[in-house]
Amino acid sequence: MSENTTRPTDRAEEGFGGLKGHRPRAYLTREDTSALSHIADVYPMPSEGMGRPPVSDRLYEGMQQVDKVPLELYSQRHIKRGLRNADGSGVLVGLTTISEVHGYNKVDGKVVPDRGELKFRGYKIEDLVSGCHDAGRFGYEEVSYLLLSGNLPTQAELEDFKARIAARRQLPEGYLDIFPRTTYSHSIMNVLQRATLLLYAFDRNPDDTSPTHEIDVALSLLGRWPRVASVAHQAFVAAQSGSRLMVPPAQKNYTMAETILDILRGDQGFTRDEAMMLDVMLMLHAEHGGGNNSSFSCRVLSSSGTDAYSAYAAALGSLKGPKHGGANFKAGEMMEDIADHVRDWSDDEELASYLTKVLRGEALDHKGLIYGLGHAVYTITDPRAEVVRSYARAIAEKKGQLDRFNLIHRVEQIGPQLMHDVMGINKSISTNIDMYTGFVYTMLGIPRDLFTPLFAMARLSGWAAHRMEELYGPARIIRPAYSTYTEDKDYVPIEARG
Repeated sequence: MSENTTRPTDRAEEGFGGLKGHRPRAYLTREDTSALSHIADVYPMPSEGMGRPPVSDRLYEGMQQVDKVPLELYSQRHIKRGLRNADGSGVLVGLTTISEVHGYNKVDGKVVPDRGELKFRGYKIEDLVSGCHDAGRFGYEEVSYLLLSGNLPTQAELEDFKARIAARRQLPEGYLDIFPRTTYSHSIMNVLQRATLLLYAFDRNPDDTSPTHEIDVALSLLGRWPRVASVAHQAFVAAQSGSRLMVPPAQKNYTMAETILDILRGDQGFTRDEAMMLDVMLMLHAEHGGGNNSSFSCRVLSSSGTDAYSAYAAALGSLKGPKHGGANFKAGEMMEDIADHVRDWSDDEELASYLTKVLRGEALDHKGLIYGLGHAVYTITDPRAEVVRSYARAIAEKKGQLDRFNLIHRVEQIGPQLMHDVMGINKSISTNIDMYTGFVYTMLGIPRDLFTPLFAMARLSGWAAHRMEELYGPARIIRPAYSTYTEDKDYVPIEARG
């Protein structure tokens, strides 16, 4: 069935108060798409099917012994673990014109905390956000154009850019028939990776790395990823609830923020204020330097000359990790836990007492972390958190969530000192954007399993910019070196091995 097919909804047309996005949806059945098929592997993993007898011990546990390297060797051999210097700052591996992430100064070889700054192509992020929103217009597409082209667009260029994205919102004919199946271990990020690689098969010339084709692929994914992520989420919900999978017809005049809410909200619709709030989040997440794990992953693959789909799938795999893009989900879980265990949200002493338990590993997930505090680069402030805080407060007031906002703000104020007192951390600790991301997305009615995919949709603009800078800039395959730590051994015949 074509994705454009629409059938009447069961909902009435009235009663939505001028909300955008309310219109008939396309219903897909199991015959229409494989997205509704759940196929589990009937063959067990070896450790389950064959057990763990003693003969398998070295196979499963050997690496835990041989892979342990004395920590002092890293300093003795001047090795930068995690491509970081001893003071935690990143090792310089390249030059970029795309963005600047500033959080400290180096004075006499020492890190000196400084107010955070984030610039895209030389423009401060707060100026980009306010420049668009103060004028009453959406800004993500403007930021995306800036990252991809290196210039702020004229009105005509912006309209042309948006039209090119809109032209690629529909998924290819036949694509949904073989859509990557959702799985029992449900992960939209995993589906988004496979769906991206599947789009390679629908590209007439997928290995073309010319500038024109690279821009076309970026435009295509900007248009299609929201629908791919939504289909994956809606298919999982439909399978769990026994309802029908709904796919809305694409709206060519919608921005990225409006498209995402339109696809997710269904008949509920959305307000302009909600779309503008999401637009702010997309702008803030669009780019964050070439050294972050997912952007660097994209650059590493791109340096090999591989296709765009493979590079972006690798970036998605990196962002999926809980230490990277998954952190916003953990911060949201943390705030829910705090709200459940602190009776009086306005009582700083009660809140501090519970946060102390969290830091001591006695509460929450027992990992001793306050999610949303601390950053690899920012020391005093995260400019993204500074921007989102005011917008989040405004929408929290409209939605009757000001108490929850104030609770988050209190954690933000109390947490750093507790980390100093309880954990002995003596460096400056700033709030990062993850502290507010989950809260904002929850207010917008976005399901938790889509928090990180939304991050990916926004970051695609930055990934594309870094990929092309790698392809057309240094043009040298990235290949760091590892120092070997092992003893030479003589070969032992199999019959003589113990």
